[in-house]
Amino acid sequence: MIPAIVLAAGKSVRMGRPKATLPLDGDTFLSRIVRTFADAGIDDVVVVVGHDADAIVASFAQADRVVARARFVDNPQYEQGQLSSLLTGLQVVDRPGVVAVLMTLVDVPLVSPDTIRAVVDRYRQTHAPIVRPVRGEQHGHPVLIDRKLFDAIRRADPASGAKPIIRANVSAAGDVPVDDPGAFSDADTPEDYERLLRP
Repeated sequence: MIPAIVLAAGKSVRMGRPKATLPLDGDTFLSRIVRTFADAGIDDVVVVVGHDADAIVASFAQADRVVARARFVDNPQYEQGQLSSLLTGLQVVDRPGVVAVLMTLVDVPLVSPDTIRAVVDRYRQTHAPIVRPVRGEQHGHPVLIDRKLFDAIRRADPASGAKPIIRANVSAAGDVPVDDPGAFSDADTPEDYERLLRP
């Protein structure tokens, strides 16, 4: 089993409103991501919320398009950073039979199902500890993390988060070249959001 964790607990300070609730072609950022995971065959999607949690859950329920189900978990320590949300998600998804987890950010809504499938397929072929989409020097989302790294992430320094662990375990075997701009397009500011909306 390979569940997915969507990190959606932050304050979205630069955006000025919760990124998870931003409209996107009849979806919200969050509903698009959850539906994309479902389209890629990922049955268990956990969304970690914190700031404006009630608004995010309500927005997800009211999205125009029918979306796959997701489980929501609250991270009361979300102000401590992304690592706290990843740990909250891991606590929910880690169970016997889980071999790895997919992790993505709620501000990367346009990744394609094909990219998610390519990441999972590469993991099944290689069992690389970290699998991620790449394009030249860029690396995108989602990032697949093998369960052998779960304990290292749990012991990670909150000041630096999971990034040092991920960087230390990337490999040619785990880097998947994809032609999918959505895997590398995030939206942190209103200007970024406007760019995502352009055809």
